[in-house]
Amino acid sequence: MSFWHGDPQINSLANITSQGPYYMSFKNKANYIGDKDLNGIPMLNYHGKIGLQYNPIAIAQWGLGNYNIWVEKKSISHFKKFISCADWLVNNLKKNDYGVNVWMHHFNFEYKKKLLSPWYSGLAQGLGLSVLVRAYNELDEDKYLVAHQKAWISMLKKIEEGGVIFIDGKRNYWIEEYILNPPTHIVNGFIWALWGVYDTWLHFKTDDSRELFEKCVRTLEANIERYDNGYWSLYDLSNLSMQNVASPFYHKLHIVQLKILSKISGNIIFEKYAEHWENYQSSKLNRSRALLSKSIFKISYF
Repeated sequence: MSFWHGDPQINSLANITSQGPYYMSFKNKANYIGDKDLNGIPMLNYHGKIGLQYNPIAIAQWGLGNYNIWVEKKSISHFKKFISCADWLVNNLKKNDYGVNVWMHHFNFEYKKKLLSPWYSGLAQGLGLSVLVRAYNELDEDKYLVAHQKAWISMLKKIEEGGVIFIDGKRNYWIEEYILNPPTHIVNGFIWALWGVYDTWLHFKTDDSRELFEKCVRTLEANIERYDNGYWSLYDLSNLSMQNVASPFYHKLHIVQLKILSKISGNIIFEKYAEHWENYQSSKLNRSRALLSKSIFKISYF
């Protein structure tokens, strides 16, 4: 499971004004050395009863990492891996019970409460969109465009309609990583998924992608302070008696994501919070306090 916890890094080659390399490097994910299927697609080992499984989130990140390396080094082997990822996404896009095309996870997963197989994720949808738009941009093959258009529908529908959007009482638009009631608003998943919306707008310039991106940016702008507990960042906004403080990895990921989002959106509030959270990170007392809080949370809830 070390796939998830590499060092979060901004991709210096990414261009926020034209389609190209992904915004984070994902090089560690591209160089995944764990289990793969016969086509070279990563499979994560959850051990126990779950065992080896395809995870659409991991597969998309692996593909984007390989795409970044190909753009930088023109390595054909990495481009082939990227296309293998895009083809897997095309072939594994399936309709949910509402008739909306999503990438399913075919294993039970414990987060707050058990997600029963098969389940889908706003994060997987957003990352998949980012892969498919780049595959279509590179090869101009209709299968990537068609799959993108199918997956995009999930971003236009509310959770109760089979999509991944939650609209709260203040008309804030959230992309939910996990489909739960009540929603938990995981911030890293929201931001990554939002980049898939931005990539869709960047390539196709559609009104619905522009409007959704702007609505979600406004949601984060209005709520980012809720993820700041005074000494560290929060992983989510669960309605639990104890705050879910981010692990050191996710705290650093939040910082990187906010810096990128600030550039993409032009909103300086995200840069300000990134700097604020970097100051938290530089404090040994804050790091120790956050680690203790996270440990107690895991003991209490997992």
